[in-house]
Amino acid sequence: MSNISETHIPGSIAIIMDGNGRWAQRRGLPRNMGHREGCKTVEQIIEDCARLGVGYLTVYAFSTENWRRSEDEVSGLMQLFRYYAGRLLVRARDNNVRVRMIGDRSRFPRDIIEAINKLESETRDNTGMTFVMAANYGGRDEIRRAAMDFAEDVKAGKLEASELTEETFSGYLDTAGIPDPDLLIRTSGELRLSNFLMWQCAYSEIVITDVLWPDFNKDVLLKCIEEFNGRKRRFGGV
Repeated sequence: MSNISETHIPGSIAIIMDGNGRWAQRRGLPRNMGHREGCKTVEQIIEDCARLGVGYLTVYAFSTENWRRSEDEVSGLMQLFRYYAGRLLVRARDNNVRVRMIGDRSRFPRDIIEAINKLESETRDNTGMTFVMAANYGGRDEIRRAAMDFAEDVKAGKLEASELTEETFSGYLDTAGIPDPDLLIRTSGELRLSNFLMWQCAYSEIVITDVLWPDFNKDVLLKCIEEFNGRKRRFGGV
């Protein structure tokens, strides 16, 4: 990017971090080694985005479908959650970043739930970028849970079904209070949303890069932002 000072930095960026397994396999390494390298990339990109002035960074850390992977891979991912929770807390403190998790955390082991709660509570008063980690998250599951919560409130007489608007429903989603992504980045060249932020990405600009997630860095991020700057966002208008 030629002149970062003249570049419009998206207020909210979401990333589908894809390619950890392929990165490892190409090097003859176990898949979990790719996930470990991917975690290192997350740490650095949090810092890069915070310094660039991004307001919200949301990453797809673990989907509701990822439980279908092999027992060894899932177990390895849980261990990475445990290890990197502490490192993430340090990185968040150093960069004035607030951490928030979206998704259904109830399925995780108790110690991981406690680590997530600690990340949120100890960074709640930070005033810089908000880092949103989507874990045990699926867009359809989020919408299902939001619809159930809305139905319960209608049943309890808190509001009428006719009062439902897009804004009202958004308030029942995990991302309530978080702006919809301006830019959605997917690594590894895949061309699908993979059940990520299905409601929120209705008008996000999507940029695909062939770079595998462990190789993603600030230069690639800036290229994605540069492509975003070349888009004309009409939101359905002319």
